[in-house]
Parts: sequence; structure tokens; C-alpha cells
Amino acid sequence: MKRLTLTLAAAGLAAGALAATEADLEASFNPYKQGFPSFPGLTVGTVISKANVEQFKDALDAGMYLAVKSGWTEIKVGPTTQFQLNKAYVEASRKGLNKTKLGAKNGEISGFEAGRPFPEEPRLDDPRAGEKIAWNFKYGINWGDNAAIDPFYWKYRNMTTGQVERTIKFDFHFLNFRHRVQDAPVPEVTPNPSELFRGIYVQVQEPQDLKNTQLLIQRYDDDLKFDDAYLYLGFQRRVRRLATGQATDAFLGADLMIEDFEGYNGRVSDMKWAYKGTKNILMPYYNHNELALTDEFKQADGYKFVDFGGQGGCFPNITWQLRKVFVLEAEPVNGAHPISKRVFHIDAQVYNINRTLIYDRKGELWKSWTIGKSHPDAHLPINKGTGIAIDDSFSMVDVQSKHCTTGQFKGQVDAKQNPPKLFQVQNLRGGN
Repeated sequence: MKRLTLTLAAAGLAAGALAATEADLEASFNPYKQGFPSFPGLTVGTVISKANVEQFKDALDAGMYLAVKSGWTEIKVGPTTQFQLNKAYVEASRKGLNKTKLGAKNGEISGFEAGRPFPEEPRLDDPRAGEKIAWNFKYGINWGDNAAIDPFYWKYRNMTTGQVERTIKFDFHFLNFRHRVQDAPVPEVTPNPSELFRGIYVQVQEPQDLKNTQLLIQRYDDDLKFDDAYLYLGFQRRVRRLATGQATDAFLGADLMIEDFEGYNGRVSDMKWAYKGTKNILMPYYNHNELALTDEFKQADGYKFVDFGGQGGCFPNITWQLRKVFVLEAEPVNGAHPISKRVFHIDAQVYNINRTLIYDRKGELWKSWTIGKSHPDAHLPINKGTGIAIDDSFSMVDVQSKHCTTGQFKGQVDAKQNPPKLFQVQNLRGGN
């Protein structure tokens, strides 16, 4: 009995030690309070090339090391800066401190209301640390309560020849139905009879053969429920429901699948999660308005898009910041999945996925996935002061076939562009 009492007491102490504190919350949203990370010889303005990449190998993830070592691209270092997040989101995280609990199964939680569910520092000796990081990403502040990318240009490129095989012009829209923190209605869009968490709506504007193709993704708040996804093909004038497995097919012939959207566009329960440690590495964070931008795709308001260069034009011409990153490995639960694993590099402050390595079924590196983030105060006026890091450029490089798909964003944190009716199946039938 005495031994049992001691065991229970020890368990209680361990549980208490795991409880997040106000200090944990502050450190989660401001990991640079004690100063920014450094790396020997790495200073603002340093250009990492094939000639000096070995010196900075440990400041790069394996995919970027491969790209630079192979001479496909160079990396220019910019200053590390604070990406202070939306105040309402931080306050929601404070109010929810220690209320969220993991369930018995991967994909189950209870007590969550809004904000960052698990702000404590992840620990290697916590077997469910990876799962907690995944929940923090799912309920993160990527695009906030609602936002639009209008327009959004994708280019399909031959990495060897540099030929642009196809350019597609999209509109993308995002809406959180639940766990909203700032834009009315808070905390939930009603009515919401299906208990959805999030919606993504996509419409093709150009070229003509794909014009008015639309995609709708409805994600349930219950992570154990499969997403509903619908595709409207303009030339067929009919809506068809996508089978679950089609989220891992190439989307409209691109190098990315629906599951790749926003870094990872799947359920927590779809993966087995393993936290692999914390690193300081270079990440694609920058100030949009300070870059050398392209004059292509002229906009009435004078907005200019991120330019691309490097091998085949597959790499964004941006600056990179040395930032604190959580390394997270995700292995599909479904054995028929086309990949064996993803290795995510998740920014510790913003909690977005900005560098991902995707491995094929044989365990070999298949794709290298970059999502560039601009500080909102150095972007469009509508984004200034939002506290929401802006998705601003992307590059999905198939390192095996030497092919890539690139993305150039005009992202706008604007509730007016995202009415709830846009995220209903009836909207697709309307054909817009």
C-alpha cells in the first residue's frame, strides 16, 4: 500500500509538472524574449551557395541543404524578426490554459475552446508531444478567422529546362466556422448544423479549359470524422463528391496534393506523430515589401508578387531567417498512402508549417515543400496590424522527376470576402 501511495504521489507530481504556466504561454508566443538565435559565421546578408554550404549545413533542413549543394538555388540571409501573433488569439490561448486534454485515441481532445491548445514546450520524453504539436497547428492562426488569396498564380515548371508548362489563376478562400477569436461572429458561425470547424473554397479563373472549376473542403470539428470534399468541373457542369483517397492525388496535375495545402491539410488522426526535437534553422520568413518583386501579373492597386529564380525558376527570390523550429515526423496511418512520411519544420512562434520533406513509399526523398511567410506589416495595407503571418509564396519541388509547381499569392485577411454561403455545396451548384 505504501508503495502504491508513493507511485500515485509521483504520478501526481508528474502531472503537475506537465501543466502549462503563464511563463510557458509567454515563451510560446515570444520565444525570442532573451534574444534571437545565432549560428557561427551566419550574418545578415550572408549568401549560402554551393561554395560554402558545408559551413552552414546545420542551419539548413536536409531538403534545402540538398538544393543548395546541388546548385539549384542560393539562400540569402535576412534578419530574424518578431512575428507577434494576433492579440485576440493570444488572449484566447491564455483563457484556455490547461483546459484542453488529449483523449484516449489520436484525434480526440476535450475542453478546447480557442487559441493554442498546448503552449508548453514540447519534450522528447513525452510520447504524445508530436500529437500536441499537430493540434497546435490545426488550431493555429493560419489566415486567421477568415481570409482570401485573390489572385493566386500557380506555375507548373520543368526544372531541367525552365519551361513553364502551365499557369493557373485561382481564388482561394478560408473560413473558420468554430473557435473564432476576433471577427464576428465569435466564437462560431451559426447555423452550423454539421459542426464544421473549417472550410476551404477554391475557384479557377484561368485558363479557359479549367475556368470555373471549383473545390470545396469541409472539415469537421470532430477530427475522427472524414472531411467532406466536392469538386465542380466547369466543363461538365456537375458537382461530384471526392473520395477520401483523392486528397492524395495530384491536384489538377500539380506537384502537390490537396493534403499538402497550407503545409498539411489533413486530420490529426490521419497520421502517427513523433516529435524529433527543436532546432534553429533558416526558414522562409521575410518582409514582402522589401524584396525585389516581379512586374508580372500587374494589379490595379500596384501590388507586386514574389519573383522566382534558381534551377528551372523553381525557387522563390526571398530572404530567410534563422528561427526556432520544431521538427515533427508524420507517418500515415493508412498503409495505402502514397508517401511513407512527412518531416515538418514548424515555426515555434507562428506554429505554421513552412518547410516539409516528403518521402516516397521506399523511404526516399520525393518532394521538398516551401511556404514563404511575409510579415503582415510589410504587406498589403489590409493585412497591417492583423498579427497574422501571410502565406506569400510556395515551391513544391519533385526532386526525383526534376519538376516543380510554384505559387505567387496576393493574400488578404478580409472577412468580407468570405461569406459562409461560399463554403456550402449549393454555392458550387450555382456555378458562380
